[in-house]
Amino acid sequence: MDFLFNTNIQFFIAAYLIGGIPFGLILAKKFAGVDVKASGSKSIGATNVLRVVKETNPKLAKKLGIATLALDAFKGVFVLTVAYFLGLSEATLWGIAVLAVIGHCFSPYLNFEGGKGIATGMGVMMFMLPIETIIALIVWAVMAKTIRISSVSSLTGVLSLLVSSFFIHPNMAHAPVVFIVFILFYKHIPNIIRVIQGKETRVI
Repeated sequence: MDFLFNTNIQFFIAAYLIGGIPFGLILAKKFAGVDVKASGSKSIGATNVLRVVKETNPKLAKKLGIATLALDAFKGVFVLTVAYFLGLSEATLWGIAVLAVIGHCFSPYLNFEGGKGIATGMGVMMFMLPIETIIALIVWAVMAKTIRISSVSSLTGVLSLLVSSFFIHPNMAHAPVVFIVFILFYKHIPNIIRVIQGKETRVI
């Protein structure tokens, strides 16, 4: 058990455990009295929080959706920030980023189920690759405004981040970025299937 005293390992564990906190589920239950795991897309992310709470309280839905988005994005950034100021290596920071996303998508508090990972993924990417993430957010905003399908907008933004990273940072090790993008696409497989079938819900 000596490995638990290794600083890198401690931060990896912290990233996974903090990344796994289901803020959307907690906020919706506490303030709206609804279980987002039992309604809508059954996801714990901001989009489903907005969709489910909106059915009974539209004004509260927007507030809880924004809060969920912010907290999901921040939880990975929090661990990364502490690790950065302690002088941990870039490789360790990437490990933290990956594990924060894994924690959200496969939460230890939800029997290893979880959200789609977009907010947490964008949060850690903003820390690690800010220029690429800004590009992704612009692409997401344009798609959200025109297509108005959350999953399509999110995945297009994620894909643009991956592609732009090869142009902006051609010499970096892209494995962590590819892995995070893979997880996000994997968690969106049901959405992708619905898009192909023309059944994916538009954001109104």
